[in-house]
Amino acid sequence: MKECGYTQKEAQRLISKGRVFQNGQNITKTGAMIEGDFELVEFEPISKGLEPTYETKHFVVFDKPSGVLIHPQNRHTPYSLVDELRFQFGKEANITHRIDQETSGLVLCAKNKQAEIDIKNLFETRQIKKTYLALVRGKLDKELEINAPLLRQKHQDTNVRTIVVVDEKGKPSQTFVKPLKYFSDIDATLVEASPHTGRQHQIRVHLFHVKHPIIGDPLYGQSFENMMRYFDRDISDEERLENTNAPRLLLHANSLHFDLYEEHYDIYSKENFTQTALSLVKM
Repeated sequence: MKECGYTQKEAQRLISKGRVFQNGQNITKTGAMIEGDFELVEFEPISKGLEPTYETKHFVVFDKPSGVLIHPQNRHTPYSLVDELRFQFGKEANITHRIDQETSGLVLCAKNKQAEIDIKNLFETRQIKKTYLALVRGKLDKELEINAPLLRQKHQDTNVRTIVVVDEKGKPSQTFVKPLKYFSDIDATLVEASPHTGRQHQIRVHLFHVKHPIIGDPLYGQSFENMMRYFDRDISDEERLENTNAPRLLLHANSLHFDLYEEHYDIYSKENFTQTALSLVKM
């Protein structure tokens, strides 16, 4: 704590996460007495030069590229958005919500602990409105209000992989979908999706549920075998493209709308998602 400047709470958290070693063995008891040398695995952020798309005194917003993780999966993860955030704004900065690895677009990040608490409270009380853009299969010519409860479940053939399904035992979930433009040459519709609730994979599962799955989705709309091969990274780029018609999930977090500290914010992505999506579709 004295050497690295950690508080007692931070030091205990590092021990509980298995980050402290002596003679190659994890120290697991926060009150244990140790003597001699020990090792500490500490997160050291790196930067790839991704600049925020919006910044204030209390928060920043990044336009995350598709393929970038929000948080590192383990200590061997080479790069995540947390790296970029903490490299630029320090170790107190933190991400306040998640989007999937393949989803591109806006991610709201707090610069300090108090802002993190306040922004997360806005998300929990549904005071932040988010809109997404997606390119979906088929022609959608009217607005939809999708009310379908969602349940996270581990598939019976595996106790590792979790998928989300529409199930009456699940949590209430609501998504509003508005068609923006139909592209007859590829039989696909650009839609705006606004989730009222924030369940895992909500937009993806709801659009699949109404028979307009997102192009490029490697999970929802695929066979169980191909889903597992995707999870296990055992499917080639060529097969992925043949199965889903795009090399990535064509979903983009496009806007954020909220009030914080007596200020109102309407923040929009600067990426041209429509152009990107159409360039990636291979029918």
